[in-house]
Amino acid sequence: MKIISYNLNGIRAAMGKGLLEWIKSEDADIYCFQELKANVEDINSAAFEELGYNCYWFSAQKKGYSGVGIITKEKPHEVEYGCGMEQADFEGRVLQLKFNNFHLINTYFPSGSSGDERQGYKMEFLEDYINLLNAKLQEQNSQLIVAGDYNICHKEIDIHDPKGNKKSSGFLPEERAWMDRFFETGMVDSFRLINQEPHQYTWWSYRFNSRSKNKGWRIDYINVSKSLEDKVKHAEILADAIHSDHCPVTLELNM
Repeated sequence: MKIISYNLNGIRAAMGKGLLEWIKSEDADIYCFQELKANVEDINSAAFEELGYNCYWFSAQKKGYSGVGIITKEKPHEVEYGCGMEQADFEGRVLQLKFNNFHLINTYFPSGSSGDERQGYKMEFLEDYINLLNAKLQEQNSQLIVAGDYNICHKEIDIHDPKGNKKSSGFLPEERAWMDRFFETGMVDSFRLINQEPHQYTWWSYRFNSRSKNKGWRIDYINVSKSLEDKVKHAEILADAIHSDHCPVTLELNM
């Protein structure tokens, strides 16, 4: 089974840059999208359905902002739009699908880069999210996959300039400590199971030719619960995909 997670920075803009053709060529079983920046009625679901996918969208109440979506070849037996966190659900940040042998959570974590107020909300979200995660992991026979744009680099290897960014949102000590807690709950960084090399990033600023210079951040993940760790076959960052300021990450599991 092949899963891809991708912050599109606007699904309509990405479709205008060849997203559908790229999806067809990758032929993954499931795609998790973040930052749709579109209402459900403004998304051309038929184009994805023609490629053989069932579509599930959860847009923000604010037009042109946030939003997550999942397209999947196999229909889930349960879909949960949101996570019961009022502000997060208003902003369209969490979409959950349950399949027969795993539970998939697609999340667009808040950014705190716009100021103290949003950074404060980000930390509140993270605390509520860890509680949500613990509850899911305590469910009997839980096999959990948490995909998305986490908006946090975990370790120094995950960012091009750790010293220069030590006070930047996305690499603050308290955010990195939260990532420690996230993995201590029983989650596994699937990419680092496969690849321990530096200079592996998933987001680059549009400024200063950052992408061409590979001055990036690894903030997009598909993480799995320990119960799935031995099923991880391959994980990769697809840096050649250029529909967004992010690039996709992929995970292959022997299910």
